[in-house]
Amino acid sequence: MSAPPSGLHAADADAQALAPFTTWPDGPGGVALSQLQVAGMHCAACSGLIEAALLKLPGVQGASVNAASARLALRWRPSLLALADVLAALQVAGYRATPDVAAPARELRRQERRQALWRLFVAGFMMMQVMMLAVPAYLAAAGDLAPDLDRLLRWGSWVLTLPVMAFAAGPFFSGAWRQLRGGRLGMDVPVAVGIAVTFIASTGALFDPGGALGHEVYFDSLTMFVALLLLARWFELGARHRAADALEAVAGSLPMSAARLHDDGTSERVPPEALRVGDRIRVAAGEAFAADGCVLSGRGFVNEALLTGESAPVAKAVGDAVVAGSINVDGSLVVAVQRVGADTTAQGIVRLMQQAQSQRPLAGGIVDRVAAGFTAVVLLLLLALAAGAAWWWIDPSRAVAVAVAVLIVTCPCALTLAAPAAWLTASGALARRGLLLTDLSALERLCAVDTVVFDKTGTLGEERLQLLRHWAGEGVDADALLAVARSLAALSRHPHAQALADGSGAGAWTEVLEVAGRGVQARDAAGTLWRLGAPSWINERPDRAARLALGGGGQVLWLDLAEAPRADAAEAVAALRKQGQRVRLLSGDQPAAVARMAAALDIALWQAGATPESKLAAVREWQAAGERVLMVGDGINDAPVLAAADVRIAMGQGAMLARSAADALLLSNRLMALPYALALAKKTRGVLRQNLAWAALYNLACVPLALAGWLPPLAAGVGMACSSLFVVLNAQRLAR
Repeated sequence: MSAPPSGLHAADADAQALAPFTTWPDGPGGVALSQLQVAGMHCAACSGLIEAALLKLPGVQGASVNAASARLALRWRPSLLALADVLAALQVAGYRATPDVAAPARELRRQERRQALWRLFVAGFMMMQVMMLAVPAYLAAAGDLAPDLDRLLRWGSWVLTLPVMAFAAGPFFSGAWRQLRGGRLGMDVPVAVGIAVTFIASTGALFDPGGALGHEVYFDSLTMFVALLLLARWFELGARHRAADALEAVAGSLPMSAARLHDDGTSERVPPEALRVGDRIRVAAGEAFAADGCVLSGRGFVNEALLTGESAPVAKAVGDAVVAGSINVDGSLVVAVQRVGADTTAQGIVRLMQQAQSQRPLAGGIVDRVAAGFTAVVLLLLLALAAGAAWWWIDPSRAVAVAVAVLIVTCPCALTLAAPAAWLTASGALARRGLLLTDLSALERLCAVDTVVFDKTGTLGEERLQLLRHWAGEGVDADALLAVARSLAALSRHPHAQALADGSGAGAWTEVLEVAGRGVQARDAAGTLWRLGAPSWINERPDRAARLALGGGGQVLWLDLAEAPRADAAEAVAALRKQGQRVRLLSGDQPAAVARMAAALDIALWQAGATPESKLAAVREWQAAGERVLMVGDGINDAPVLAAADVRIAMGQGAMLARSAADALLLSNRLMALPYALALAKKTRGVLRQNLAWAALYNLACVPLALAGWLPPLAAGVGMACSSLFVVLNAQRLAR
């Protein structure tokens, strides 16, 4: 194991040293929440062993290990404990860990994957050789196989089994030892005992065919059992590493430097860490954005696939938001920095992904306890009934085979894989659709949802206003005035003006004056004074249908601005209604604007002018009536109602307070991900139940057969390994 990072002793630890993998809920110097990647985990019982070992350390307030992602969330006080001591305690417990930053974590996974592949290769290759040596004994009729040749084949099988026992089966023995030493029973215990007993009994029968252990050998059953079980673990390891690779892709998406612009027009290359809110940066074609911000000038297409899952580049113009880590495909953009460092969307996503992958889902915890209890009960039952002793008196030649078969079928491998495999696959499928789960238990709660409540602004509607229509008096060229309005709008930063500006530039204006609450005025090249702003500021008798007006030289242009529904909003609402969901629109906007949006999307149940308090009251009223509410919002005013909903989803570029209260982030802003998530949640529950039922049925059916002597060790090993493979592969259906 590589040495832990220097300078992290309690006396030296500080926020800067721990920053790459640590957050400080109470501020630097207090309690830290660190994320670490763990290697050496093979089953759910390992989570409990790691947590128990860490909770014994002074300064550790909490530890949570997710067996599916092998990620540790450590809540501790660096002022009382060194990180080196934490890593040493894990190493004593039999595990390796590294702070969850890209390079060391990636190397740790590479080593784990390489070692697992070598073990699988050795077990699989030796299994094939042993099976070839065993075939003559199965196919030959009585007397056809000479005794000396039969004995030679058995000795060859024994020699070929030695590498499997010494190397390939190593994780089962080390895992069983850790579990027994920690006072916990996991699936490695019966596996290791079964392997050991099978090998010892077969070796005894080989060395002394006429002895107490009989003359039957089971080297073919043993090697096949180990190979198939390692194959199942290989699939699980691959799913876990893919999730970690996706996380690192987001974390490592920032560029090495950014071009910061100065007021005098010059620029300099600076690292992203040097950027501050309010800076202006130029992003050339092919470069990644170093911070979250808003486009000040230029037009182009931006690839946001890494963050949103949207493969097609997204058009960006003046006023559009861009996120750190996305790539400018073409054109040169000048961006005003709004969020930097840990506050960017990309880094927020990383923290939320780490939080979600460090959780132990409720269903997963139940399965762990059931699996551990099942193993303990069966082992005690074996001791109580003394199955081996009973068969020794019934048929000594079959006693060892029965004992081995019982030990193998008591292994709850499939049972412990049932929940993690389904949860991990489903969350990955949602992430590819741009919906990132921050709380895995939301999948179960989504199954009960019958009401979907949307906010309007920034959720159902686009964040920017759009020009719906423009008109002028008789004999006035409205289109010509619109060009003047767009040019004048470029002089203002007001949202209404930005919605009108087309990015072509302000033109030649003089005596520019922006009046707060009114609008902007300026003189054109001919000296005519033009005003753009509130209709009542432009004309004493404003048109009530207009939200903006342009006036100058005795001419007036009326403009109506409104939010346009998102491109897939109508399709998403229709899909939700088809699923039997009750769709509601709950907004704080004016009734006319809300009614217009509701009519465009065919939403009959809507409420306008809602304050945060009235939104909260409305949701609680619906819940009191028996409705299970999924709330979708984006603003600070949505945070209270999001917290009260049964399931809460925030738009990916919404307010940080709303995102922190959410169970999931809709990074792609594609609302069709919502009906997909509801359908997938129910499908996940079905797959989880199938996995649990299959695993339980296999164990409950095979234990009596093994006790009765009707299940040979070979069949028990193949059945147990195939059961684990079935659970993992069945969960992969969720990825379609």
